Amino acid sequence: MGTTRTRGEVGGPGSTVPAGEDQRAGRVVVCKYGGTSLGTDQRLAGVSDVLAARHAAEGPLVVVVSARGEVTDLLLAQAVRAGGERTQRETDQLLATGECSSAALLAMSLRARGVVATSLTGWQAGIHATGKHGEGVITSIDPRRIRSLLAAGSSVVVAGFQGIDEEGDVLTLGRGGSDTTAVALAVALEARRCEIYTDVDGVYTADPRLVPGARSLEVVDLTVMTEMAFAGARVVHSRAVELAAMHGIDVEVRRSLDPRPGTLLTELAGADVLESSGVVVGVTHDADVARVLLEATGGRSDLAADVLGILGANSVPVDLVARSGPQETEFRMGFTMRRSDVPEVEVALRDHLDGIGGRIRIDQHVGKLSLVGRGLLNRPEYTARLLRRLAAAQMWTSWVSTSQLRTSVVIPLDRLDEAVALVHAEFGLDESELPAHVMALL
Repeated sequence: MGTTRTRGEVGGPGSTVPAGEDQRAGRVVVCKYGGTSLGTDQRLAGVSDVLAARHAAEGPLVVVVSARGEVTDLLLAQAVRAGGERTQRETDQLLATGECSSAALLAMSLRARGVVATSLTGWQAGIHATGKHGEGVITSIDPRRIRSLLAAGSSVVVAGFQGIDEEGDVLTLGRGGSDTTAVALAVALEARRCEIYTDVDGVYTADPRLVPGARSLEVVDLTVMTEMAFAGARVVHSRAVELAAMHGIDVEVRRSLDPRPGTLLTELAGADVLESSGVVVGVTHDADVARVLLEATGGRSDLAADVLGILGANSVPVDLVARSGPQETEFRMGFTMRRSDVPEVEVALRDHLDGIGGRIRIDQHVGKLSLVGRGLLNRPEYTARLLRRLAAAQMWTSWVSTSQLRTSVVIPLDRLDEAVALVHAEFGLDESELPAHVMALL
């Protein structure tokens, strides 16, 4: 933590991270509230009461907010009715107003409680981004205005999900944009921690809606949480967790208006020991999955770069990638992607393959189930247990991928919920007492 960040990084101009944990005392806390936390006047008032009390006790805070309730969906529907859903710049202009209005309302509510508070849009907060409209990526943050307001005794409420591009246009940040905004501001402001307030009380060993015996975890390693988030855990977006892991920012996930502690995401000590212990921390699932199979003949043995280039140009992440070797005359490639991204890239992929006599098959009736933990690659018996348990229930897996942190399989979508409960029980995660090696994490 003894490094200096320059203008090209998230920390922005003049941002430094001093060595020594004792120097973190007195630093600001960044809080993020999701749309459901502010969705009604009663919830807005409740959050305002909590923040007013914290401002009095701790000093000024930085708060990042999402659009309230269903505002984003309503704005998108309005864009469709206006015929502008394909005008990406104007859609971003419209969508950003949801977070801006949420920030202004919370600042007003805080001021009504005697708290000096100032709302800022993303660009007023110095957030710079690049990329396509709707899929922006934060490139840097100039924290000077926020620091000035904090020094003057004002809490700052920042509209999440947005920044400004090189042309001076509003750029929304896509999936997980408000979570990412909060973590990025925590980095830029050298915050003590980032707190994510949502409608659940922490990170669970599985989705508690599917597994009633799932347990809330007190502490999860940031690297492990990155895998959990990418593999389907919806509590914090994977982009935000990745950013926190890169910069060593602690993130606490808590339920809004609940005084009980939630889950702390942090860099755990003793990681080398834990890696060799084969810990399974949780079972995640993702129903937004499509399985893509590509084939081409005629001597074109390597189209992987072309295919990944098309996906990358559309900001579409892929998983479970496999491809034929250079010695084969037929090119074959398979991967999973988000089903919701299929309409965006299917035409481009088909056009590319049709031009060389290739073909594409897309199966949208699958889901992905993952074990997440440490040392899984060193413990092949864990993958064997996973496959045996699913086979015993006649759930046939088509693809399997294993790393030290995650083992993922593709199974029929209509069996996914059932599979989560079975695998969770298989690895003892829903017992009254968690296994000793898992308890060591807590």
